[in-house]
Amino acid sequence: MNKQNGKGTSGQRLKLLGGVAVTLLLGGCVSFSPDAGLSVAQNVAYTELNKDVVKVTNEAEALAAQQRAEELLHRPLTADSAVQIALLKNRGLQADFNELGVSEAEYVQATLPPNPTVALSRLGGSLELEIERQIVIGLFELATLPARAAIAQQQFRAAQFRTAEAVLRLAAETRREYYRAIAANQQVAFTQQALGTAETASELAKQLGESGSLNKLEQAREHAFYQELGAQLARARIEQKVARERLIRQLGLWGRDIEFRLPNSLPPLPARIASAKDIERRALEKRVDLQALRNDLTGVAGQFGLTNATRFVTDIELAGLSSYERVKSVTDDGEIEKEKINRRGLEIEFTIPIFDFGATATRGAQETYMAAANRLAERAVNVRSEAREAYLRYRGNYDLARHYQGRVLPLQKRIQDEALLQYSGMLVDVSQLILDARARILSNVDAINARRDFWIADTDLKAALIGGGVGGGEGGETTTAAAGGGAAAGGH
Repeated sequence: MNKQNGKGTSGQRLKLLGGVAVTLLLGGCVSFSPDAGLSVAQNVAYTELNKDVVKVTNEAEALAAQQRAEELLHRPLTADSAVQIALLKNRGLQADFNELGVSEAEYVQATLPPNPTVALSRLGGSLELEIERQIVIGLFELATLPARAAIAQQQFRAAQFRTAEAVLRLAAETRREYYRAIAANQQVAFTQQALGTAETASELAKQLGESGSLNKLEQAREHAFYQELGAQLARARIEQKVARERLIRQLGLWGRDIEFRLPNSLPPLPARIASAKDIERRALEKRVDLQALRNDLTGVAGQFGLTNATRFVTDIELAGLSSYERVKSVTDDGEIEKEKINRRGLEIEFTIPIFDFGATATRGAQETYMAAANRLAERAVNVRSEAREAYLRYRGNYDLARHYQGRVLPLQKRIQDEALLQYSGMLVDVSQLILDARARILSNVDAINARRDFWIADTDLKAALIGGGVGGGEGGETTTAAAGGGAAAGGH
């Protein structure tokens, strides 16, 4: 009687311990975050861009994003409003948010206990029937669940920072295309104004030629200058349309939304520019791609430790067995006897890597860890250099734009005014006047490009400090309306 009570108490304890174990396992599971894992991207967008990011998952959210974008599109676009529209409407960014959702699902799955495997088999004959039930659970998966969950958490954290980097990249590229589109508009407007002046001069030259006051060579020079300006205007208009389409793609717009308005000119140069003090330190502290790689390294380090811990036995599977057997037999007197047998037991199965003792798995994990460490070190070195390079281009383009604005353009205007006075007094001929006009055209176009390049360099500097892609201003289109000898100018 006491033994039975002891057995009952022991069974109750086992059940209690099993219940506690299940409770602990389930308590370690995580659930999906209410913001779909976008907390890092949202914080970065708010603190660094002063903008909002929204994951569109249903029709109501899509309608709200569209309404907000339309409100911004009703006014001439600024760089800030263009960035906000892109963050709301760009479908590529939404795809990045969906990929983050996949990463979160993998993270949640990694925190769940392993699913048991259930096997059922039935063997039957004329007089016999055997039914076997088997439940298999991976013991190593259970034992290493906390470690695997921690690794998955680091991997998900890295994915969050990469999504934040995608937000910053889209914002930076939108700003670049915005400044390029406005500069293209300015060049077209400048060329149109100069073409009108050149047309008037060409018509005057024709009239002077008819009266005998201007020879045919000078008439031809005036007419050729006017035709060159027409060709340059056509080229500038092509660049204008191309730049606008690139901006439209960044904004993610279509239909009537593409009829937005842009300002007539680029923003003025700032009175003061940013300082280079501690620029490398700021980049190392704030770059989101570095933070993503740090989380990658932490996750790989955890994986390396887990591989070392399990190198000699790949996995242990515990199987609970239960079989039911029914046997029929015929006695000597012709009667049928039935016998039922129930069996229960446990089965343990594991694999031992006897040929390499886990060396290949350990070596692979070690190399993966070193690769992640080297990638992080390389990125840290590059981040320092990128920050310095971005500031050099930022400062250089600022000085260049100020030089054109304060010195070159005023001198070119003075030359033009004096040339017109001398031309009116018949002190210079048409060819000299055309050369002066072409020089002024080149200077004005270069001044527009210099200001555009400064604002692109300003965008690149911010990207070098916080992330989002650097060097986007390199190789930008430079529409030189006067290349080839003629362009827009404010004529004569």
